[in-house]
Amino acid sequence: MGTYIIRRVVAMILMLVALSVIVFLLFQALPADPASLTCGKSCSPQVIEQNRIRLGYDKPLYVQYGQFVKGIVAGRTYGSGTQTFECKAPSLGYSFNRGECVTTLIKNRLPVTAVESIGALVLWLISGVSIGVLAALKRGRWPDRVAMGGALIGYSFPTFFIGLVLQYFVFFKFRIMDYASYTPFSDDPVAYVKAFILPWITLALVYAAFYSRLTRNQMLETLGEDYIRTARAKGLSERLVIGKHGLRSGLTPIVTAAGLDLATLLGGVVITEQIFALPGLGSLALNSVTQSDLPLIMGTVLLAATFIIVANLIVDLLYAVIDPRVRLV
Repeated sequence: MGTYIIRRVVAMILMLVALSVIVFLLFQALPADPASLTCGKSCSPQVIEQNRIRLGYDKPLYVQYGQFVKGIVAGRTYGSGTQTFECKAPSLGYSFNRGECVTTLIKNRLPVTAVESIGALVLWLISGVSIGVLAALKRGRWPDRVAMGGALIGYSFPTFFIGLVLQYFVFFKFRIMDYASYTPFSDDPVAYVKAFILPWITLALVYAAFYSRLTRNQMLETLGEDYIRTARAKGLSERLVIGKHGLRSGLTPIVTAAGLDLATLLGGVVITEQIFALPGLGSLALNSVTQSDLPLIMGTVLLAATFIIVANLIVDLLYAVIDPRVRLV
């Protein structure tokens, strides 16, 4: 087990290095000139060239990449002379559009996206897995048909449609609750939680539809195994057979999907955050694109990809815990 963990961690580090190289080269290949983006439209060619030299964009790519990696490990100073900007490690760049370090911008937005993503994850796992188990146990009967029909409908609608429909009925049609814009937790904890209720439900409805179908298929496959029949023949209660033996054995693909989906959401829930005006990574990434803020775009892309790579490692390590039949070698 220890050897496997070490190998996987080393492989993850190598993947992160390769990822940083690929992302760095892709953004260097863009036609936009990062030096010209550091000043207004009235910049003269002479000023742009001075910015290019001052920021190190005139140096070879391997030197620029070395400086980029150094910034992640030990921090970096941007600019020169009186116009210098210090970004502590891990530094993902400096946003001249916003006049702030990219890491600071991400750090300020990440808690919002984390609360949104984790809350939705809990909702869709509880509802999706429960509906999937129920549908598997009632296979071919009306609860199965209703559950799978509802899952198909939920999976067919895009996130922005569900979000807008929920806003209309909850805020305007039936006035179930008053509209709650995002408020920092320190200012008003109740308003803070209320701002996340509809985003949680929106994401949970979309993802629970997929997880209910996935859980049903896994349960139907697992319940036909010999060890399930043996457990029932021994006189174990149906709850124990389903919960301990059936569901646990079928959780492997569910955990895989959940880990990757959570990592994707942590990278930025663009549509949902725009609909509900949440100041998270998704809205930050979208604004960076519209403003051609290349350092910020690069930082958010690198962070989102890192979440997925780390999630893969965590999911692999959870396999042996969930399913004793899995052996890590």
